[in-house]
Amino acid sequence: MRVLGIDPGLNVTGYGVLDGDDRQVRLVEAGVVRTDSSAPMADRLREIAAQMDQLIGQFRPDAVAVEDLYSHYAHPKTAIIMGHARGVVFLKAGEAGIEVHQYGATRVKKSLTGNGRATKRQMQLMIRSTLGLNTIPEPDDAADALATALCHCRTLGSREAVLP
Repeated sequence: MRVLGIDPGLNVTGYGVLDGDDRQVRLVEAGVVRTDSSAPMADRLREIAAQMDQLIGQFRPDAVAVEDLYSHYAHPKTAIIMGHARGVVFLKAGEAGIEVHQYGATRVKKSLTGNGRATKRQMQLMIRSTLGLNTIPEPDDAADALATALCHCRTLGSREAVLP
């Protein structure tokens, strides 16, 4: 199975592409899509959409994994802005006929480290170890996308175990 993990953001959207299942996973590519912070929102969303089309066309994922939207009462605008980018990801996956799977941040962390409150550094170290990388994945947005994709791969085994 090929999974495209996405960490949506208006300024920087991270992506990570993995091949594998719950037992063995291989890194295909990871990176970020950046938009011009001085451009109008519509132009930035159009750029994210174009890049999503390119990623989906190039990697042909079987599934897209995205972290659930989280909002803190002190920063509701951040969640709303991220929701715009997230909507583009869902739209482009839907247009390509690819199912999108959502995972809460705590579940992503727990699936990789066993601790739902793991630090970003702990997550990066586990991603490095799991994927056999020489260095921790950077930038953070790409690492977060890889973590979400890894969570989906690990979830596959538990889903298969409960299916009839």
